[in-house]
Amino acid sequence: MGEPLWAWAVVIVGLLVVIAVDLWIVDRGEAREFSMKQAGFWVSFYVLLAIIFGIILWATQGATHAGQFFAGYITEYSLSVDNLFIFFIIMGRFAVPKVYQHRVLLVGILMALVMRGIFIALGAAALQRFSWLFYVFGAFLLYTAINLIRQHGHDEDEFSENALLRWVRRAFPTTPDYVGHKVTVKIDGRRMVTPMLIVMVAIGTTDLLFALDSIPAIFGLTQDPFIVFTANAFALMGLRQLYFLLGGLLQRLVYISYGLAFILGFIGVKLILEALHASHVSWAPEVPIWVSLSVIGVTMVVTTVASLLKSRSDARKGKEIPTSASANEG
Repeated sequence: MGEPLWAWAVVIVGLLVVIAVDLWIVDRGEAREFSMKQAGFWVSFYVLLAIIFGIILWATQGATHAGQFFAGYITEYSLSVDNLFIFFIIMGRFAVPKVYQHRVLLVGILMALVMRGIFIALGAAALQRFSWLFYVFGAFLLYTAINLIRQHGHDEDEFSENALLRWVRRAFPTTPDYVGHKVTVKIDGRRMVTPMLIVMVAIGTTDLLFALDSIPAIFGLTQDPFIVFTANAFALMGLRQLYFLLGGLLQRLVYISYGLAFILGFIGVKLILEALHASHVSWAPEVPIWVSLSVIGVTMVVTTVASLLKSRSDARKGKEIPTSASANEG
C-alpha cells in the first residue's frame, strides 16, 4: 500500500503516451470510420497491456496485489459493458457521424478518467478515516444489484441529460450542425460550440454516474488507491475499442444485467463481511482475493455464454415463425 510518487508518474505518463499514439495512428489524415479489424487489434492491445502490468505487479509486489489488480480490472471492464449500451444511445440521439465517434469516445473517456481519479482519491481518503463507510458501500452495492435485476428489460437503456449537460447547453451558444471534428467554431465573429462538445460532455459525465457503482465495487476488492486507479484506467482505455468491436452483439447479451447484479451483490456481501471481520466479529470470514477473482471470471463467462445461447435460440424460433414483415415481402 502507498506506492511512491514515481510509480504514479510512470503509470500516468505511460497512459498518456499510449493514448497519444493511439490518437495519432487512428485519427491521422482524413477522418474515416473505425473498422472491426482496428477495433479487434486495439482491444487485444489494451488487454495485453493490462496483463503485462499485472505481471509487473506480481513480480514487484507479490501475488496478492496482482490478484487484486486483475480482479478489479475484470470487474471494471465487465461493469463498463453497461456503459456501452448508454454510449450507443447517446451517439444515436446526437446523430454523431461514425467517422468522428472514436474521437468523441476518446475525449469523453479521458474526461471520465480525470473525474474518476478525483472520485477515487476522495473515496480512499474517506475509507481510511471512516471505516464504517465499508458498510455503506456494501449496502449500496446490494441495493444496486437488486435494482439491476428489477429493471432488467424495463427501459434500462434510456438516457436523460444530467445537470452539467443541461448547463452547457444553456451557457454556450451551439451550432445546429457538426463542423467536422471541431468542438468550437467562430461564426460571424461569434464563438460557438458544436454538438461535438455537447456529446463529449454527455459521454464523460454519464460515465461518472456509472462510477458510483463501479468505484465502491473495486474498493470491495482492494483499498489500495494505486490499484483502484490503474484497474479503472486500463478498463476505460480499452472501452472505446470494445464499443466498435461489439457493435450489435451488445443486444444479444440478454443476461448481462443478471451477471453484473450477481457480481455487485457478491462484492457487497464481501465488503460487509470484511468490515465485520476487521471489527473482530468471530463468525465473519475474510474472503481471499482468488475467490473474488474466480467468482467474477466465472460469472461473466457463464452470463455471456448463456446470453449467446438464448439469442441463438430466439433467432432460430424467429426463422421458424414468419413475421408480418417477411410475410408482406413474400
